[in-house]
Amino acid sequence: MSGFIPLSVPNFGEKEAAYAAEAITSGWVSTSGAKVSEFEEALAAYVGMPRAVAANSGTSSLHLAAMAAGIHRGDEVIVPTLTFIAAVNPLTRYVGAEPIFIGCNDTLCIDPDAVEDFCANHCTLKEDGLYNNKTGARVRALGVVHVFGNMADMPRLLDIARRYKLILIEDATEALGTRYTAGPLAGKAAGTMGDIGCYSFNGNKIMTTGAGGFVVSNHADWAEHAKHLSTQAKADMLQFLHDEVGYNYRMTNVQACLGLAQLERLEGFVETKKARYDQYKAALDGVHGLRILPFKEESDGVRSNHWFYSLYLKDSGLDRDTVIAKLQEQGIQTRPVWALINEQADYPKNEAYALEKAQDYRKYIVNLPCSTNLTEQDCERVIAAVKNL
Repeated sequence: MSGFIPLSVPNFGEKEAAYAAEAITSGWVSTSGAKVSEFEEALAAYVGMPRAVAANSGTSSLHLAAMAAGIHRGDEVIVPTLTFIAAVNPLTRYVGAEPIFIGCNDTLCIDPDAVEDFCANHCTLKEDGLYNNKTGARVRALGVVHVFGNMADMPRLLDIARRYKLILIEDATEALGTRYTAGPLAGKAAGTMGDIGCYSFNGNKIMTTGAGGFVVSNHADWAEHAKHLSTQAKADMLQFLHDEVGYNYRMTNVQACLGLAQLERLEGFVETKKARYDQYKAALDGVHGLRILPFKEESDGVRSNHWFYSLYLKDSGLDRDTVIAKLQEQGIQTRPVWALINEQADYPKNEAYALEKAQDYRKYIVNLPCSTNLTEQDCERVIAAVKNL
């Protein structure tokens, strides 16, 4: 890469072109090609699950998960406020449920202490589930996002979900390649430990199909239902009979071909992400009050995918938006972290708890370039520009 350094772009090569060309020349370009099933099998094997259900986006994957999990109108779902809005809308508004927003801890993931406090002190546990004392609604599920590929505290969150009778939905849309390497969950991939999990292949993800996603579940019937819903809920393929409201959430054969090629390169992408993260951290951490926010690492029993890198400005005296603008002037694309979802237009009346750290990180994080084809020289150029701010 030379000239402009983008934030995060796809890394395609000859293999992706060859695989996609195979689909095009065969004529199987839509959703019926054999490569979709082949990709699903490869994904399931990679994350260590019996089945994967391919979809056309991470958002649709989460919508399928919510429906398969039986979340309905009037239910409430505990969700993080520091995340992309597509992590919350499908689990709540799409199915008529309401969110309960919880802040983050220093991993940027949902704070288990705050989740426990809400369940223990703001709810009543009954035989059939957890009920919100304020609204009287049943709190049906807990949505957990592995933010920027950093593993959330799954042992604690799984325990909370079990004790309070909550469905746990894992959003691993940013965390393909992240897994536990030690401890009670050793070998478990992000997205595979809750009741149902979702992934994304958006263009900025660690691997991409342009757009796409997939669903896995520890309940075989949930995965089957997700597949059924994704194909317009056809009960009889020949006679066009449908047994419920379904959706056109299927992945295309061309996308699956891209995915198969990308999956073969994924471990190399993870290695590159780690190398560039280490380079940023060694050069910038502690310089002029700057910090590169940490990921859980092997010493924590986790192999992280290091998807997005976060420069933390609080102790530097630098203004976030000024930093972004000055780096853009030098041909370096960065961005702020997401605006908190409880402050978005559709959600101001929803309950929100333990927001202090989320508000702090929203104000002081700048995400640095992190493409899987970002070179060592590109990274040095970014480092020099940051040091000269």
